[in-house]
Amino acid sequence: MPSENAAGALALNRAEALLLVIDVQERLASAMPPVALAALEKNAAVLIRAARRMDIPILATEQYPKGLGPTVAPLRDLLPAEPMTKTEFSCGASKPIAREILRTGRKQAIVLGMEAHVCVFQTVRDLLRGGFSVFVAQDAVISRTEDKRAQRSPARRRCCSISSASRARRSSRS
Repeated sequence: MPSENAAGALALNRAEALLLVIDVQERLASAMPPVALAALEKNAAVLIRAARRMDIPILATEQYPKGLGPTVAPLRDLLPAEPMTKTEFSCGASKPIAREILRTGRKQAIVLGMEAHVCVFQTVRDLLRGGFSVFVAQDAVISRTEDKRAQRSPARRRCCSISSASRARRSSRS
């Protein structure tokens, strides 16, 4: 039976949560399987809209936008602010982005984005090291190939909650 603290860490609380949209960019998107990309865009849009309705802070990032392009238009149009740029794989390794995450005062992160085995994985790892409870929206995280996406799943299952966009949306209503 999990302790009260452990159980609390697995429950989303909208007063403690932020949404992190990692590197959902045009040139990366063009390399993704079309069906997986469509699912990511749909589920990411659900989470962004829900976060906006519930006043959950949303931070979006772009990895080297000169090379990888801007955030895909369907999501860019939903974001409350311009994405922050980075050259590091992890959002936690980018000092301006890490400062912005901390500035929210939130201790739970709902994470979505590209690529699961690099930028998403390294960001999740750094958030956990920083004491955050992390919720990965598995239906809003992709990589170019399924083996790359699955490559980090065992590590994520040991250290954070794997959820879906609709489950995260329902859970954060409390």
